[in-house]
Amino acid sequence: MASGAPIYLDAHSTTPVDPRVLEAMLPYFTEKFGNAASKTHAFGWTAESAVERSRETVAAIIGARSPKEIVFTSGATESDNLAVKGVVESVGPGAHVVTTAIEHHAVLDPCRHLEALGVGLTVVPVEANGIVDPARVAEAITDRTVLVSVMLANNEIGTIQPVGEIGRITRERGVLLHTDAAQAIGRVPIDVDAMGIDLLSISAHKIYGPKGVGALYVRSQKPRVRVAAQMDGGGHERGMRSGTLNVPAIVGLARACDVMRSEGDAETGRIRALRDRLWERFRRELDGVELNGDLERRLAGNLNVSFTGVSSDTLIGAVREIAVSSGSACTSASLEPSYVLRAVGASDARARSSVRFGVSRFTTEAEIDRAASLVVAAVRELRGLAID
Repeated sequence: MASGAPIYLDAHSTTPVDPRVLEAMLPYFTEKFGNAASKTHAFGWTAESAVERSRETVAAIIGARSPKEIVFTSGATESDNLAVKGVVESVGPGAHVVTTAIEHHAVLDPCRHLEALGVGLTVVPVEANGIVDPARVAEAITDRTVLVSVMLANNEIGTIQPVGEIGRITRERGVLLHTDAAQAIGRVPIDVDAMGIDLLSISAHKIYGPKGVGALYVRSQKPRVRVAAQMDGGGHERGMRSGTLNVPAIVGLARACDVMRSEGDAETGRIRALRDRLWERFRRELDGVELNGDLERRLAGNLNVSFTGVSSDTLIGAVREIAVSSGSACTSASLEPSYVLRAVGASDARARSSVRFGVSRFTTEAEIDRAASLVVAAVRELRGLAID
């Protein structure tokens, strides 16, 4: 790596497209450009075939029984909206939804929207380590509850939730379970049947695929999940999501899933080692560093650290060679401290001093070492300025 080259450590906000994914996509922009809904000629048939093969690949990475259970969307945000609003609207008045305090805004905002329309909503708190207690979820379920939505892995502090345990509870209570798996897909083992998941959201650009495409798994049997469409106009995707399918992007999503499925385990070990290397440097060379979230039950590439006495905005500005963030990309313009960190009991000061590091497939050991040196030097300098 050339000296002074920027270092990308914001892999939870997005990832670069893997060259293998791009290679798979390219033909579908040019010679294989057909509309998958065109049923009368070879161009449409070729596109439709590519989409159906992609459905099979996406279904395989989550253990879905049928490729038909995969609905292609524009990304996890749309998938989350379709899952939450779609289930509630299919049930009608009197519904109740349970979710957690650290969900992505793509789940929390639709829930709040429904609440404003009269839908019951319970937001379950999480423990200090960022993990939700399944017993609290069970306590929140009422005879009106139609949906529980708990993300599989958190986008800010990386905590992996006990979705399988929650799935056993929702099964027993006859309630549907949705999980936002945008950060977890390919990084956390997923089996929708074994985990009792009825709806699951994913996004391609979190797993080295293109932006603007994702999918929603919708269980088709035992139980059959009914979802009211949020977009009308053509009846595509079995009536759940109208609109011309983005075939190149769908092919890219599938190829990204394919790579994650075949290489994910080995990749996770390498990424975790790099993450731990960065954390050990901070712990060894700085006082006043606090880990946010659980060290063990977290995504391998996630490191969320508070540097006591240093504002995260100031620190990020001092290490412009490194691409990092102070929280979710969707709320990066907000002046408020992270609601996720507040939910785990962090003070405003601790929340405002937190930085999220996200290690990716393409991160090198040399980049980790250089990033550690830059951050350590900046923290020491900024603390010195504060004392002066």
